[in-house]
Amino acid sequence: MSQKTSEPHQWLKQLVGHWTFHHECINPDGSKMQVDGRVDCRMLGNLWLVCEYSGGSGDDQWSSIMALGYDTAKSAYVGSFVASMMDNLWLYQGDRSEAGNAVVLETEGPKFDGSGTCPYRDTIKIIDADCWQMTSEMQDDEGNWICFMNGTQQRDG
Repeated sequence: MSQKTSEPHQWLKQLVGHWTFHHECINPDGSKMQVDGRVDCRMLGNLWLVCEYSGGSGDDQWSSIMALGYDTAKSAYVGSFVASMMDNLWLYQGDRSEAGNAVVLETEGPKFDGSGTCPYRDTIKIIDADCWQMTSEMQDDEGNWICFMNGTQQRDG
């Protein structure tokens, strides 16, 4: 069985390349920290985007892998995310924004305080051919979306 590439798969190809990222993370106590690193994105065939992130310094090195595709049966973007610093497998499902320049991915994961789970939302927004933005949010118990990570990816060279 061989799936044909559709327009949503083509959209993902904009992210292929070698990138440097600068993210601002907001800790549960409200303090902020800057996280810098690299992300290398490639296509797995014509249907899946695989992004490999790496960052940190000294003994605090970390890495993560995000895989994204478009499931034509679900009419939705789907994917997964794993990271060396956590034991949770994040499974995404989402759609493009009305403007067409972003993919909004929803998932469920552990609350920062460990008291259960809550909805999460990651948004990948294309700024131009050499820059994209990643925003991560979680929903609190009152239904408000709280941004805990925001940053840009700049194409290398």
